[in-house]
Amino acid sequence: MELQWRWFGLADFDPLTLYAYLKLRQDVFIVEQNCVYPDMDQYDAVSQHLLGLDEQGRVLASLRLVPPGLKYAEPSIGRVITHPDARRGGTGSKLVAEGLRMSSQLYPQQGHRIGAQAHLQAFYALFGFVTIGQEYLEDDIPHIDMLIAAA
Repeated sequence: MELQWRWFGLADFDPLTLYAYLKLRQDVFIVEQNCVYPDMDQYDAVSQHLLGLDEQGRVLASLRLVPPGLKYAEPSIGRVITHPDARRGGTGSKLVAEGLRMSSQLYPQQGHRIGAQAHLQAFYALFGFVTIGQEYLEDDIPHIDMLIAAA
């Protein structure tokens, strides 16, 4: 499945695309993962948001890129999602690769830190992330911090 990758600041979204993006986050993080938590937070307004759109304009993948100095000292991707219809075909890898590409472009030589769901450690390790610290619970889901060190 080939998606078109588009970056948005929060103010750049048209209403229907923003609705589709936030609905995907709700459907996966709150409903599918059965986790009630405040998905929209203080980082959304200051982040860049990457969407993967199919030929019909459906949002099938997304993430947000939080600038350095806000969540972590380093820039950070988060809210990484692939729609169930887009899983198992490499979409998640393309999504993360594009997120890291933009992060390196916007914030060169600053490294990258994420708070990953623990079961995804091996996936993120494929991009050069190294596990740091101990596993912890965030919203009752095991997470682990991972880092790509600054160049």
